[in-house]
Amino acid sequence: MCWAVFSTCCSPPRGIQRCSFTGPNSVAGLNRDRGLNENLAREILELHTLGVRTVYTQEDVTNFAKVITGWTILTTDNNPDHGGEFLSHRRMHEPGAQTVLGKSYRDTGIEQGRAVLTDLARHPATARHIATKLVQHFIADEPPASLVERLTRRFIETEGDLWELAKDLVNAPESWAPEQVKIKRPGEWNVACLRAAGLNGDARLLAQAGNRLGEPLWRPPAPRGFSDESPAWLDGLAHRLDNANAFAQRVAERLDPKAMVDTALGPLASAETRRLVASAETKPQALTFLTMAPEFQRR
Repeated sequence: MCWAVFSTCCSPPRGIQRCSFTGPNSVAGLNRDRGLNENLAREILELHTLGVRTVYTQEDVTNFAKVITGWTILTTDNNPDHGGEFLSHRRMHEPGAQTVLGKSYRDTGIEQGRAVLTDLARHPATARHIATKLVQHFIADEPPASLVERLTRRFIETEGDLWELAKDLVNAPESWAPEQVKIKRPGEWNVACLRAAGLNGDARLLAQAGNRLGEPLWRPPAPRGFSDESPAWLDGLAHRLDNANAFAQRVAERLDPKAMVDTALGPLASAETRRLVASAETKPQALTFLTMAPEFQRR
């Protein structure tokens, strides 16, 4: 669950993080005359479980938001030993039973929220949403329907065991199709360059490269994270050339770019890429040709 989407909606008691969720009819809500914050509830339904525009309604969002009122975290300022830990504050919790996806949940405090989350995790729409996200991330922007269906069934059979889904994904024939259709995201491409050269990375340099290429470390542009679709990264390919040149100038003289073609690409290397690397005037130029080759950019 993404606690980072908490946003201020009340003035909570001392020691409780200001990014808390307060029920309008709770003790704290009545005292402060605050409305209901639906941000986290909507993002759990859309991004982390059921998927956008699936089986839930606006009423489900509102009722689920009421269910998780009072959920917050302890501050580090007043409680350094336990700062950042989860807390359910009863004075902020919206009283009463709530209905989510047609099922009524009694007001049992924190257990009310846990019960809803458990049912969301087991919902078939969640199974399909997670299966689709996995296939889209690793295989193709347009996920093969047959593989999504198999992983959906596996999710349901194993009650969401992601280890089992990962094994099925790796063993799927679709995962080993010869055509490369996914562009490596900046972080993946940077690491691929280092691995091809047999070098260890400097975390600071990798973070700086991510900033330049549009994938700042741990700072996605929206709650849904960085895009998993290739078109989102096409505009940044020109910037990769600058990075590739800088990287090649630093390390190429210690390497054999011609040998690296087989190490980095093997049978995926095209005849054109092999020709360009072999005919390069300098080692840095050869290494740049390799790391900017279409087959090196894709996976």
